[in-house]
Amino acid sequence: MSYYGYDDSPMRKKPQDYDLLKNGWRPLYRQIDPEFMWQLIVNDPWKLTQNSLNLVSRFADTLGRKEYAWWANILNVFSEDIRYNVDEFLHYITPEPPAPNQKYQAVLSAETPVNQLINRDMIPIDSVLRKLREISVFKVLELLPKPDSIIQYYEDRHFYYPVERFSKWDSLEIMGTVLGYWKQHDLWLEIKNAGLNQKIYTLMSQNLAPLVNKATYNLAVMLSGYQNRVGKIQSQYPISTFPKDIQDFTDAVQQNILDREQTAILVQGEPGTGKTAWTQAVAKEILAPLGYVIFILDHEAVEYFIPPDYLERIAIIINEADNLARDRASEIGQMTNKTERVLSLLDGTLYRSVIEEKGIQQNQRLVVLMTCNTTERLDPALLRKGRVDLTCEFTHVFV
Repeated sequence: MSYYGYDDSPMRKKPQDYDLLKNGWRPLYRQIDPEFMWQLIVNDPWKLTQNSLNLVSRFADTLGRKEYAWWANILNVFSEDIRYNVDEFLHYITPEPPAPNQKYQAVLSAETPVNQLINRDMIPIDSVLRKLREISVFKVLELLPKPDSIIQYYEDRHFYYPVERFSKWDSLEIMGTVLGYWKQHDLWLEIKNAGLNQKIYTLMSQNLAPLVNKATYNLAVMLSGYQNRVGKIQSQYPISTFPKDIQDFTDAVQQNILDREQTAILVQGEPGTGKTAWTQAVAKEILAPLGYVIFILDHEAVEYFIPPDYLERIAIIINEADNLARDRASEIGQMTNKTERVLSLLDGTLYRSVIEEKGIQQNQRLVVLMTCNTTERLDPALLRKGRVDLTCEFTHVFV
């Protein structure tokens, strides 16, 4: 049994309602659910009886008015006021339209489009990380088939969009809150208007990790001054082109990455020995195929970077670490806190001290690749056992 709600009255329709209808949305009519009705009868009989008697009384009052003719009373039964009472009663005896609830532990949100503000006083690291989040959300949506249902809530009304007509999310007319649901993944998508052509996309599920891992496969992020970008890792020199000792070291690095949840590697050598080229080769040939998202950080980015908590596998590349993690006993090392930032990244103390109650990735894997010209300028704490797992000196002039 379906019915028209009070707000379906032509007297109540707003221009926006017509816009939604014109763009393919249809009013969602709530239906009588026998099981829901039975639960009301069993668990709340007094309220059900009271609401039923109130509605009957309302009809009786309308039909029994002596100051109006009988035909006027009958016409008044179809008035907006009576229809409102009927609508309230039917809302009580029918279940609410489906919607996500608090049981979902994994939530990933992104505001789109990302506005990037650049000036001399602000390096747009945060906007690039928000862009990565936006890319991740939309790549998850690309992986999904058509949703099982699409519902929009606007001005106390519910509309649905015929799934067979759905093509893409940005083509939908969104005025309120839109919900999409995929039964196979037990996954909800919520889209909200944020004003000024901004929208907030939120994915909710018990387990988003498999989809996020697929969506972020082969992604790389460069955080370097005003040249921040999101894309794919590039490597000019394959691992096979490096000297035999470097290839053997690479095999040990790969095994260490496979065996440990957190790995830190430090390579040193004179300029031109291929240290940076090697980190890019490892990123492209080993880390990316294993599902790691690559972050290449310059010295300014290290100071503000916190690994995104929605990614399961993260690799951080820091070049010229000897100019960054300076010995704190030296005058230069005392003038900066970047050494502490590097140490906290290696220890995980910066972001693993408190694990969020609701998070997508609670068992995050981290790989840190660092290069330096010499270890003499490095803070001794960085070289302490437990922080750097493997080291190697590059001596062959490669580039």
